[in-house]
Amino acid sequence: MRPLTLNDIIDIARYEQERPEFRKRIIELKRHRRIAVGNRVSFVFENRDTMRFQVQEMMRVERIVLDDRIQEELDTYNELVPGSRELKATMMIEVTEPAEIRPVLDRFKGIDRGGTTYLMIGDDRVEGEYEGGRSSEIKLSAVHYVTFLLSDTQVGAVRALHEPLSLVIDHAPAGYHHEINLAADVHEQLAADLHDE
Repeated sequence: MRPLTLNDIIDIARYEQERPEFRKRIIELKRHRRIAVGNRVSFVFENRDTMRFQVQEMMRVERIVLDDRIQEELDTYNELVPGSRELKATMMIEVTEPAEIRPVLDRFKGIDRGGTTYLMIGDDRVEGEYEGGRSSEIKLSAVHYVTFLLSDTQVGAVRALHEPLSLVIDHAPAGYHHEINLAADVHEQLAADLHDE
């Protein structure tokens, strides 16, 4: 999937006019890309459209108009645009009760260190690789970025839509062991991402 460039971005004034329809389209798109794995963790699989929305929203909120500042946002969010043979997701540890935030996040410490998060393609397991710098020994972020790097064979299997897909979290310290089968509409979205190289 191609990274976003300045040519993909529109100025704030034009975005204000187009925003209601674009926002509606992205909300609908994310509805087919969001997966809850258990009651505390959800994933949103990202693509060029979801990241373009993030850049445009950052420009809108922070009133960014200079090309060099817009490019900084593009450089940041392009990290979440899947490359060849990749699926990328934002993973959120969801806590709605303020008093529970710290205890829940403390239980999930170490989830980002490997061996906890998998995309299953049939019986084939792809381990999720977490972006570094979002945790320490004393603190864990509620938002993480996960990359699933697929082999050519795995890419073909996802594209063919024949093998079932599922997401697995197996994190013993939190006592969190959940697996969810991906619905057909989500599978189709991910297959389309892997076609868009």
